[in-house]
Amino acid sequence: MAADQRGKAATLALRRRLLRSEANDLALRLARQYTGHWDVVVLDHAYHGHLSSLIDISPYKFRDLDGQKEWVHVAPLPDTYRGPYREDHPNPAVAYASEVKRVVSSAQEKGRKIAAFFAESLPSVGGQIIPPAGYFPEVAGHIRRAGGVFVADEIQVGFGRVGKHFWAFQLQGEDFVPDIVTMGKSIGNGHPVACVATTQAVARAFEATGVEYFNTFGGSPVSCAVGLAVLDVLEKEQLQAHAACVGSFLMELLGQQKAKHPILGDIRGVGLFIGVDLIKDEATRMPATEEADYVVSRYFFLETSCICSVYCSDWERAPRLPLLFDPRPQTCWAHRVQVIPSLSSHFKQDNTKAAGAQTQATTSLHFTAPGCLRSSFSRATAGTMAADSLFLEVFR
Repeated sequence: MAADQRGKAATLALRRRLLRSEANDLALRLARQYTGHWDVVVLDHAYHGHLSSLIDISPYKFRDLDGQKEWVHVAPLPDTYRGPYREDHPNPAVAYASEVKRVVSSAQEKGRKIAAFFAESLPSVGGQIIPPAGYFPEVAGHIRRAGGVFVADEIQVGFGRVGKHFWAFQLQGEDFVPDIVTMGKSIGNGHPVACVATTQAVARAFEATGVEYFNTFGGSPVSCAVGLAVLDVLEKEQLQAHAACVGSFLMELLGQQKAKHPILGDIRGVGLFIGVDLIKDEATRMPATEEADYVVSRYFFLETSCICSVYCSDWERAPRLPLLFDPRPQTCWAHRVQVIPSLSSHFKQDNTKAAGAQTQATTSLHFTAPGCLRSSFSRATAGTMAADSLFLEVFR
């Protein structure tokens, strides 16, 4: 890619991240104005944006920076593979929601008042977590009784990526509706666009302040046209159904490999939101961090079309780099899925390492597969700014 193209791509990437942050920052302001409260409950290992206000509610970031603010309250990640309530628990949704209730009660005992609960509908940075069905409605009940609102961050998982539904929060039940929903990235398919949706009551409370919400780039007809065009493509090319189909294909391939290779500890996902958890030992589920690092370094510069991302979610040091491979889906996926288990031959398995050194760490490969959402991607080349290749950014 030419230098000017790289520069444009980097600028667009930065703008997309900033707009994502502005959407979540606005959601935070809406929640505080509507409730008259200040405090926020978030999930452990969460990430919601680059602005200072959002770093403050992102444990993934603030633990390496200024630490946790007194108005931020962290609840356990609803992880049924590594968390305290696992797949064998009779009702993990209620159990994890009760942890949120405990966090809220603890804050109230200190005189704190809850404005909002922030959560990605499917936590991504935390390890491609699939919350147990019914978890969000239970949490929303606890938060609303405390006077707060429920904010669903759909910036990475919305717009049909999960296949079954257009919004990932719908996985929690057809009757569940958040108070505020934030979205970005995929709404503009590479073009910087973000959005906040909320109820009339919340919006009117914000409007009643008389303080105008102003954004230099807000209301651009170009951005609006881009957003409408993306929605047209999603509908006309049936990309939501395609995400379900291709995601099922990938899950099937990974399942076949898991049956043969013990390094694959957990395969979780829905649609094109899929995580593969690498482990050193099945009994302890110790994260195979070195093996994941090997994947990141070994396969970064292999092919031309980027259709998935790799995360090594050891939360102490988590490289986030793309896994590149040939754009022919069945051929390349069958090849790459077989490559992953071969990592075990590159490492001496050491199960004597203290588990405490990997506290609450998950080593995962997260397949986001944006490129396979195109009905035709023979002309798509990762990193270019051509119109066809921009659709590689959908659902990233």
